[in-house]
Amino acid sequence: MKTKRENFFDQVYQVVRLIPAGRVTTYGAIANYLGAKGSARLVGYAMNAAHSYPDIPAHRVVNRVGLLTGKHHFNSPTEMIERLSKEGIDIKNDIVQNFGFHFWDPQCNLDL
Repeated sequence: MKTKRENFFDQVYQVVRLIPAGRVTTYGAIANYLGAKGSARLVGYAMNAAHSYPDIPAHRVVNRVGLLTGKHHFNSPTEMIERLSKEGIDIKNDIVQNFGFHFWDPQCNLDL
């Protein structure tokens, strides 16, 4: 039997799998979409655990200002930057440049 936390993690992963290449979203935007406003940190915990799943594009989830706060959970300190750069996202000083353009809001882009 899954716990509520495991079920929430599964929901987070379902949303993250839908983030298009070349776009990023935030921990808070995912939490808000899942009806758990204020649970951005719990989304972060889910993302920290996601690196063992190759089908979850965890590199596309950043903090509310576009900072790559999860980059230290990847195999190398530059992997998150490299993956985002391959998708056409410019990163400077660990921050997504033109964040508003690249931001993907599940609340606006997915059916509720």
